[in-house]
Amino acid sequence: MEIKIDLHTIERAEERGTNEKEVNDVINTGFSIPGKYGRIGKAKIYEFKQKRHDKYYEQKKVEVFYTIEKDVIITVTVYVFYGKWEG
Repeated sequence: MEIKIDLHTIERAEERGTNEKEVNDVINTGFSIPGKYGRIGKAKIYEFKQKRHDKYYEQKKVEVFYTIEKDVIITVTVYVFYGKWEG
């Protein structure tokens, strides 16, 4: 299925510490999470092992929310959380 990454998603990705490649990866290989307003959510945890805003984090969790129109996935937004999650 074609994936169209909305400009809003790209802007939020840059602000929050992820990128277009990870957004695509989350959609294709992430696990399902609840979405609101009829949106679909997927998330994936990545090893991070570096500092962000002067604090060290082991991992980051990228959550992508999107809709499907005809045969096209259209992203709505992306969130990034930093911390440590169990397997």
